[in-house]
Amino acid sequence: MFGSRRSRRSLTTALTGLGLLVTTAVLQFGAAPAPAHAATTHRILFDNAHAETAGNADWIISTSQPDPLGQDSAPSAETDWTGALSSWGVALQKAGGYSLKTLPTGAALSYGGSSATDLSQFDTLVLPEPNTLFTTAEKTAIMNFVKNGGGLFMISDHTGADRNNDGQDAVEILNDLMTDNSVDSTDPFGFSIDSLSIGSDHPSAISDSTDPVLHGSFGTVGKSLIASGTTATLKPADNASVKGLLYRTGYSGNTGAFFVTSTFGSGRVAFWGDSSPVDDGTGQSGNTLYDGWNDTSATNAALALNATAWLAGGGSTGGGGGTGTCTAAQLLGNGGFESGATSWTASSGVITDDSGEAARTGSYKAWLSGYGFAHTDTLAQTVTIPAGCAQADLSFYLHIDTAETTRSTAYDTLKAQVLSSGGTVLSTLATYSNLNAANGYTRRSFSLAGYAGQTVTVKFTGTEGSTLQTSFVIDDTALAVS
Repeated sequence: MFGSRRSRRSLTTALTGLGLLVTTAVLQFGAAPAPAHAATTHRILFDNAHAETAGNADWIISTSQPDPLGQDSAPSAETDWTGALSSWGVALQKAGGYSLKTLPTGAALSYGGSSATDLSQFDTLVLPEPNTLFTTAEKTAIMNFVKNGGGLFMISDHTGADRNNDGQDAVEILNDLMTDNSVDSTDPFGFSIDSLSIGSDHPSAISDSTDPVLHGSFGTVGKSLIASGTTATLKPADNASVKGLLYRTGYSGNTGAFFVTSTFGSGRVAFWGDSSPVDDGTGQSGNTLYDGWNDTSATNAALALNATAWLAGGGSTGGGGGTGTCTAAQLLGNGGFESGATSWTASSGVITDDSGEAARTGSYKAWLSGYGFAHTDTLAQTVTIPAGCAQADLSFYLHIDTAETTRSTAYDTLKAQVLSSGGTVLSTLATYSNLNAANGYTRRSFSLAGYAGQTVTVKFTGTEGSTLQTSFVIDDTALAVS
């Protein structure tokens, strides 16, 4: 069948061969967290780059950052490290098998880079009541980290707890992370944080003897506490893995969840509706703190520590969290483009439902080139190939449609390449051209198993000459790992 061009493109007689429209389709495969089980060390990063010590808050494990061991290399008591979260940090350090770091003030969250605090170096990220919004790049980093096997621990506070008076509190900041990011903004974790200020309560744990967070190696969880906090509303229709573990008194089901777990991609997520339970009452002078960690009316320490272990890969199977095992999965988001630009970065007009070229399935596809003059398009997505995966197969359906009449000269080309995070070409997977035009879509596939655990960029570059169009159209992309 003959494909007509978009109205903004040159109309010329065409040989229709449906093709992968990826001019510069860039899929970045960020470095996967090192296998926590295999390495026996769970690597935890506590965030302090988003005003976690503003006002009366002191949500740090130590004043020595990024490495708390700089304050005391063998802590035995919570006061050996300075910070309202020092009990949490010291307990993990004493347990063995944990490596703890802090992202200090002035730094930024990143994923797939070479920094010692890059998320690719960790199994779990703890966000203890952040008080400044994450940048667009930081939100992309966090979401891809979780999607590709990392653990995310989000701790909120009550609505209105704007400790640095910048107009944003933790409720708004964490909801913004989940609803306005470039990876998946369609309720990726299956819950939203309520805009509430609950004065006090002792939320109770559900009855589930098999749950590794409620019944883990650090103890059994019965209750937590609220000292001005909030809850979450669950939406299992959006993510069936979401689960409320502790509920506000009088609530159950999808409302009033005080502690929540979920999964996203290959990773795990936990949410706690108040920072008071992890506050150990110690910290830097001048802060008004509350000792929820040692409060005997609750089991907050066991809850925090069990959840940390689960997020980092401990407990039952499933999720991700840097376990080092490979869960069979399809890693590309929005592979058929039916959600528009979600999960992709693309040149204007590339992801389209324009009727000039038919999608293989659905209505949308990625249409690169096809203008009939010198032009380059781009399409990109960030992905991590987990280090434990022996198979990683990139596939896509490609249709190539051309008005070129030559049977010997490649005037218009599409290159599929693998690049390093620094932009160096590691491999050219294939080069397509107007000479490959044909009717229908053809499935193309390549093994990326050799890049498991590495930061690479899979890049498709479509380059069109000065006359006569060639369209490269892609649909139904996938990256299957096992």
